Amino acid sequence: MRLNNIVNVRSFLCLGPALLTAACALGPLTARPLEGAAGTAVATPAFSFADDTFAFANDIRARHPDADDLYANYCFVLARALRQFNQFARFEPTQAKLDRAGYVEVVRRVAALPVWGAVLRPEDRVVIPGYASLREFSRAEETAVKEGLGGRFWTLMHWTNWRVASYVTPAHQENVAREVLDELRAGRLVQLLVTNWPKPELNHTLVAFEARDTGAQIDFGVWDPNDPAAPGVLSFQREPRAFWATRLYDTEPGAIRVFRMYFSRLL
Repeated sequence: MRLNNIVNVRSFLCLGPALLTAACALGPLTARPLEGAAGTAVATPAFSFADDTFAFANDIRARHPDADDLYANYCFVLARALRQFNQFARFEPTQAKLDRAGYVEVVRRVAALPVWGAVLRPEDRVVIPGYASLREFSRAEETAVKEGLGGRFWTLMHWTNWRVASYVTPAHQENVAREVLDELRAGRLVQLLVTNWPKPELNHTLVAFEARDTGAQIDFGVWDPNDPAAPGVLSFQREPRAFWATRLYDTEPGAIRVFRMYFSRLL
C-alpha cells in the first residue's frame, strides 16, 4: 500500500492510542551492540520464496489510475496471510480438489487464526487439498483465495499504524533488527511495517525470511506483497544504526523506519 488519503485519515483516528503508547516507538533509549559477524547467514527453514508465496500481487493504485477492479491496498492482508499459511496450513496435492466455495472456506479458516499464535503441528493444520504449494494454489484459485482472505478495512485502520508518523531512536531501530534476527533464528517469518513518511512514497508491509551479515550492515531478504516475482532487500546499517531501503519494489533507495507487526495481540 502506498501513501494516499488513507494515511491522513488513519493518522487522525489513531492519534489517541499514539499519545498513550508513544514509548513503543521511542524506546529503548539504549541497547546492547548488535551481535553478528561478516558472512553469517540465517534463514527460515520451512519457507521457500518460490513455493510459499502468493502468485498474485497487491496492486499499487497510483500505477493504475484508470483501472476499476484493482486488488489494491491489500498489502497488510497478504503479508499477514503469508505468515498464516506458513504457520497453520498444509498442502496435500494428492487429495481431490474442492470447488470454488470449498477453497474459499478453507482459506477463511486459515485467515481466522491469530497470526501471533504458536505454529501448528502438521496433523493440526488446515489442509489445502489438490495443490502442492501456496504459489501453485494462489495461481490456480486466485479469485477464491482473494475472497477467502477477506476485506482490508481493519488492517488499514489497525491502531498501531499511527507509527508511520512517529520518531524513533537509533537504539529502537537496532533493537528491531535484533528482534528480527532472533525470530529468524527461531524459524519464524517476521512481518514489518516500513515507512519513509513524510515522503509520500512508502507506507507498506514486508515479510522478512532471511538475513546475511556483511559486517557493515545486515541485509534482510524480504517478500513484498507488491512484487511476487523476486525477493527484496532491506538493510540495517550498523552505523548510523538505521534501516535502508536497499532494493524494495517501486521505492527509491534511502533511509526508512521499521517496526514489527502482528507479533502479539496488541502489536
